[in-house]
Amino acid sequence: MPGPTPTSSPARYPLGRVASWQLIASLAIAAMGGWWSGLHGALSGLLGGIVNIAAIAVYAVLVRLGNVSSPGATVRTMIRAEAAKIMVIVLQLWLVLTTYKDIVHVVFFSAFMVTVLVSTAAILVRD
Repeated sequence: MPGPTPTSSPARYPLGRVASWQLIASLAIAAMGGWWSGLHGALSGLLGGIVNIAAIAVYAVLVRLGNVSSPGATVRTMIRAEAAKIMVIVLQLWLVLTTYKDIVHVVFFSAFMVTVLVSTAAILVRD
């Protein structure tokens, strides 16, 4: 099997793969949550997954728009994107937990934690 050619593009952040794996995991947990505690369990699972899907999307957009003219600028871009991702996660967690009174906490946080783990696994898989 031949190796990559010198003109091939560098590996990119696999947003589509990460988001699709997170969505599948969220739907699976939502289905289990719905079976376990009805509509509120299913909705809690979806919301838990959406928190991370939106945060990963924000990260990818900021990295894509960032300055990569030098190694220092690249690092600054990644730090800003990571800070924005964390801020989006914290704000969404606060928003869901303060506005949705019938949330099923176990399902919500399970979906949240599983999507974090899934995003790491999806990034580690080679194209």
